[in-house]
Amino acid sequence: MYSSKGKVLFIILAMSFFAIPSLAGASGLAERIQSAYKGLRDVKGTFVQKSFMESLKKETVYKGNFEIKFPSRMRYVYTGNSSDEVIINKGSILIYQKKENQVLKGSFDSSTYGAAPVAFLGGLGDLKKDFNVSEEKGKKLILRPKGQLEGVRYIEVEPSEGGQFPIKSFILHDKYSNTVRISLEDVKANTGVRNSDFVFTPPKGVNIYDYNR
Repeated sequence: MYSSKGKVLFIILAMSFFAIPSLAGASGLAERIQSAYKGLRDVKGTFVQKSFMESLKKETVYKGNFEIKFPSRMRYVYTGNSSDEVIINKGSILIYQKKENQVLKGSFDSSTYGAAPVAFLGGLGDLKKDFNVSEEKGKKLILRPKGQLEGVRYIEVEPSEGGQFPIKSFILHDKYSNTVRISLEDVKANTGVRNSDFVFTPPKGVNIYDYNR
């Protein structure tokens, strides 16, 4: 279902990380990030995604807007050349591909991406359970999956300096030496994001593929 759009998979995985308010068992930088999460009900802003394909020596840039309502609602809308919209509402995922005139619907659970992302979405994750967590000179966190996580070798987490949200960007490294960097901009917290923002009504005439059936 999701393999046709690599950028969608990575944005879901990367942005899902921001929904985890617990970095239990870690110290230093991780504790500061965890502390900053306290009191967060929702966040929204813009993102820039730079995907580098090692085999092609090519970088592709995507931009968009995002909303997250803790613990399990997320919405990402790509802008520019891509117009995909991704909505995660608790245990379901919907991808609207405007150019293809289609909607893909499915479940977002352990059978889809594995246990770790589900824990992130539910706000129940313990990074020590799913990752080996290390800190690089107080400047960033390095997360290495203990098991398989969609081919991800490790994730770098860069903290922000001040602002309403404690994380500035993510860099995902996969087993093929490809990288995906997602930077957050203009992030605002606790603005009153509504549940209705995560309800999608397909346009008339769009093709709907429901993988839950």
